[in-house]
Amino acid sequence: MNNLAGIDLNLLTVLEALLAERHVSRAALRLNKSQPAVSHALARLRTLLDDPLLTRQGGSLRPTARALEIQPHLTEALDRMRHLLTPAGFDPARERRTFRLAMSDYGAAVLLPRLVPLLRAEAPHSDLLVTQAGREAMAAQILDGEIDLAFGVFPDLGEQLAQALLFEDHYVCLADGSGLPPFGRLDLPSYLARPHALVALRADVENEIDRTLAALGHKRRICLTLPHWGVAPRLIAGTDIILTVARGILPASIEAGGLRLFEPPFTLPAVPFTQIWHPRRRGDPAHQWLRERIARFYGKGRG
Repeated sequence: MNNLAGIDLNLLTVLEALLAERHVSRAALRLNKSQPAVSHALARLRTLLDDPLLTRQGGSLRPTARALEIQPHLTEALDRMRHLLTPAGFDPARERRTFRLAMSDYGAAVLLPRLVPLLRAEAPHSDLLVTQAGREAMAAQILDGEIDLAFGVFPDLGEQLAQALLFEDHYVCLADGSGLPPFGRLDLPSYLARPHALVALRADVENEIDRTLAALGHKRRICLTLPHWGVAPRLIAGTDIILTVARGILPASIEAGGLRLFEPPFTLPAVPFTQIWHPRRRGDPAHQWLRERIARFYGKGRG
């Protein structure tokens, strides 16, 4: 690999796709190539790098240790090449771009109703691809170059990724009004005596609510765990379950159906909603344009 003049650099884009998709057919679709062409390229890459790179396990391909070592450097190098070949600016009204974003349904509820009309009005030739994942998975996808931006609460992000605060939300409690006292809220012992709903993609991932309770020496009982914010309020109607949730996900009319909002009976931290990206994207004019437009939704100026 030391003699670049003797290497087809297109092979590197095939390797990037294979490491991202871990499947020959999906990589072929991503590259707009035939499956035999991608398989042939993989065989050439194995010879060039003297490593299997990807080995079959079940219905997918597992990268070798050498492939995992190469992946971040390969992604960064190809991104730099793309930036060199990209015009100095980005004309959203004329240029075509696919923006790949990751967020929870909370993020989708607070961001997409603003972002989709903006793209249709200002960047009509650009496409939006939105996926959902947990915090750790979204950060990993940013590092691997699989997505451009991720949105959510990232308390332990580290220094590898860049981030910008968009806004802060706050927690509220939601319960069926028929089971609440006349003044409409519960004290801490009554709150802890009730069963609770938890919205999380993975039940074993620590959340701010239970971490705060644990610091106070308390623990609540979770009787319902589900991955979707949107359906959660409907599931607690007519029950004794309490949902402690970020206020921004709830519609203004949430109390019209008999549910009641009240403040948590203990102090919870604010909910900082941020956008995160890899520092290597800073020089991408289209990426910068999108970050700044999203930041302006929330009065944050440059993203």
